[in-house]
Amino acid sequence: MSTETAPKRRSRHPRLLTLIIITLLLWFFHVPLLSALGNWLVRDDASQPSDAAAVLSTGIDYYPRLMEAARLYQQGLAARIVINGDRKSPALRRLEEMGYQRALPWHTEAIRILVVLGVPRDKILAIDAPDAYDTDSEAERVGGELVKQGIQSVTVTTSKYHTRRAGHIWQRLFAERLQIRTASAKHDPFDPDRWWQDGRQIRNLLAEYGAWVFLYWKEWRGIE
Repeated sequence: MSTETAPKRRSRHPRLLTLIIITLLLWFFHVPLLSALGNWLVRDDASQPSDAAAVLSTGIDYYPRLMEAARLYQQGLAARIVINGDRKSPALRRLEEMGYQRALPWHTEAIRILVVLGVPRDKILAIDAPDAYDTDSEAERVGGELVKQGIQSVTVTTSKYHTRRAGHIWQRLFAERLQIRTASAKHDPFDPDRWWQDGRQIRNLLAEYGAWVFLYWKEWRGIE
C-alpha cells in the first residue's frame, strides 16, 4: 500500500511577524513622521531687517498675519508694512456695473488694525490687486509693485503652513530683484507638531501639500 507524502505548508509566521514589526514601527514613529510633515511646511528666516513686510491676503487666518507684520515693524525688522486686496470676482464686477459701491475702501480694516498695533499710517502701503486669486498671482502683482518702488528686500508674512511655498514662489519670481525672507504668523493656530489632532489643521496641511503638487506640475509643464 503506497502512501503519498502530504505537501508541506509554508509557514505564515514570518509574514505575520513582518506585519507586526511594521505595525509597531509605524506606531512608535508615527508622531515624529507626522511632525516632520508639518514642520517642513514652515519656513521662518526673518532675522534681518527688510525694507518691507508684505502681508499675504490669499487664504485664511489674515489677522494673525497682520499681527506678525506689526511685530516685525515694532522690532525693527520691517521698515514698512505692505497690504494688498480688493479682489474682484466676475460676480462682484457685475454688481459694480449695476451700481454697487463698497461702504468703505477695502483696506480700511487692515489699516485700522495695524495702527492699533502701533504701525504709523504713513508706514503702511496698500496695493490694489483685484485680479490676484492665488499665491502666484498675488506675488506677481505685489512684488512687481515693490520693485517699481525701489524696494530691495521684503519679508513675506503669511500663515505658518504657507511660508515655505510662498517663499519659494517669491524667490522664483524675484530672486534677481528682491531679497526674500519669510515670517510665519506666530498667532496662527497651525501647530506643526500636533496638526493631526485638529480637523481644520488637517485640511490646511493636506491642501498645502496638494498645492505643492500642483506647483511642481506647473513648473514641470512650464505653465506660468
